[in-house]
Amino acid sequence: MAEAQSVVLSFEDGARTVELARESVEAFVRNGQREQPGSMRDAFYNRTSAFVRLESTNGRGALRGCAGAQESARDLGNRSQQLGHAIVEASIKAASEASCGSEVEPAELPNLRVSVCTVSNLVLTDNPVEDIELGVHGVAIDGDGKHGWMYPTLPVENNWSVFEYLDRTCRKAGLPNGAWEDDDVMVTLFEGQVFRETDEDAEEPVEELTA
Repeated sequence: MAEAQSVVLSFEDGARTVELARESVEAFVRNGQREQPGSMRDAFYNRTSAFVRLESTNGRGALRGCAGAQESARDLGNRSQQLGHAIVEASIKAASEASCGSEVEPAELPNLRVSVCTVSNLVLTDNPVEDIELGVHGVAIDGDGKHGWMYPTLPVENNWSVFEYLDRTCRKAGLPNGAWEDDDVMVTLFEGQVFRETDEDAEEPVEELTA
């Protein structure tokens, strides 16, 4: 198991990632525009990967969109993009028709909860079952021209085992259960920080999720 260079955000920087994602989603949905990060915080010049999730606050909180700035999980190790621009790109993809089958509509914006996962460490593994630490490691899977990923906090939130976590990531990629065991399927683990919008009555507008 090997790790890449670490990128760790302060809470203030993390809160700003969520604000930027929200601004990017709204600019795209309302006006079809690409938000510019503008004068970025110092941490946003770090070259790393980012993911954005959009969840509906209506009913049972259905997933409304999710995307990474990368074209595939194989690109996680390619740190050519600055964090600020990666968040903008991931936000637009998450709100677009390509994410969950239909583009987010303006009327949905008040009922969306935005979260951002920034990659702090990339972990290369030959044995994901042994190396995954639930609540710490996100999973990205590539195989047969398909790819999918999961936030590191999801298995703890949903009480998944390591095997269920890997199988669900496979299914998200459009691969069958157990595909992660195939020699031609690439499994990448990543450590990430997850920041999410809170409810209106919360003391802070953004929280950092931990295992």
